[in-house]
Amino acid sequence: MKSSWIGIGLMVALALPVYAQKKETERVEEAGTVMKEILAAPDSIPQSVLDKAECVVVLPSVKKFAIGIGGSYGRGVMTCRGGKDFRGKWGAPTMMALEGASAGLQLGGEATDFILLLMNSRAASGILASKVKLGGEASAAAGPVGRTASAETDVTLKADILSYSRARGAFAGLSLEGSTLRPDNDANKDLYGKKMEAKEIVLEGAVKPPPSATTLLSTLDKASPVNKSKS
Repeated sequence: MKSSWIGIGLMVALALPVYAQKKETERVEEAGTVMKEILAAPDSIPQSVLDKAECVVVLPSVKKFAIGIGGSYGRGVMTCRGGKDFRGKWGAPTMMALEGASAGLQLGGEATDFILLLMNSRAASGILASKVKLGGEASAAAGPVGRTASAETDVTLKADILSYSRARGAFAGLSLEGSTLRPDNDANKDLYGKKMEAKEIVLEGAVKPPPSATTLLSTLDKASPVNKSKS
């Protein structure tokens, strides 16, 4: 009997990492699908805004609930342009977590896709290092929508992070002030099979992009191959 329990324990111990990796792989794949669909829509992220983003965070199916001022909970991925100056091709994703409360999230219990654009290296480096409160340590604003909308507005020039949402097929800018965004290094370990810090993945190029990131990275490489920001 004792040996049977040991055998079951070993099977569970071996199965858990496989399940965890599968879950994160599916999350990366879903992020790629969301990004591809949003950029293919008629009213999407303005080209001039996307071209000036250092990093993109995709949070598929964020769960929200309207209790008090509204809560949010979501997991997703962040990819940045390569190199410490964020001038290269879009690189391997690091897993991210969105948590906290925001008055802008009182949309009932539905799940919503979120896209966050990090518009400067300060915001990118800060989020890669630790948890950042949107609207606190990093200024945040609802992003402009429409292919021809300009990036040269007061909102986009001043904000560290521009955020967007897609729910029930509708795409719009939405402020996420009050929520927090942080690296999910436990999920990085699950995805890559070893302990990996967000900074290692993005700034040091410590790992190659997994196959699950193909859609996400190819979509961004095609849509915005060159960083046109001045930072």
